[in-house]
Amino acid sequence: MSEPNQLREHLFGVIMERVDRDADRRKEALTEYLLVTGMVADGAAEKVAELVPPVLPDLYAKWVNMFLDRLFETVPPEQIELIADGSEENNAAASLAYLMFLESERMEKQVAEDLAAHGLSGGRSEDGKAHSGAVSEEFIRTRMGRIAQDLQKEREAKAKAYKKNSTH
Repeated sequence: MSEPNQLREHLFGVIMERVDRDADRRKEALTEYLLVTGMVADGAAEKVAELVPPVLPDLYAKWVNMFLDRLFETVPPEQIELIADGSEENNAAASLAYLMFLESERMEKQVAEDLAAHGLSGGRSEDGKAHSGAVSEEFIRTRMGRIAQDLQKEREAKAKAYKKNSTH
């Protein structure tokens, strides 16, 4: 059996890799999000994306650690060891479990509180336009949803390929 700290470090790395992307990818995804949602005019999306403050890496780390704390409190060590085996499928499963954890009512409140504490949350200005914090908050929700969809598509494609190969 692996050491709990090793398992935790592995899972932390797997999840952080999925959710913490470099600045160019973040800007590109945020620009796309702003265009798709119609929150800004076509010509302004890239400029607005540059103005939206990034979620601080320490917030991602805090949320991942909260997930891992709960995981290690509630899941038997043998099962944690299985999910932390380093396989692509189990890495995806760990990431999906994290996303489900973030969608809990408790974590939605926690995320909103943390974003507000870091000045990354907010409503709309007097002219009705979203503050950059509100955009950040909505972007995080959308991005997490997209990661969950990507993980589901990966799983479905693998299941389809497996089914196809097993019938031959």
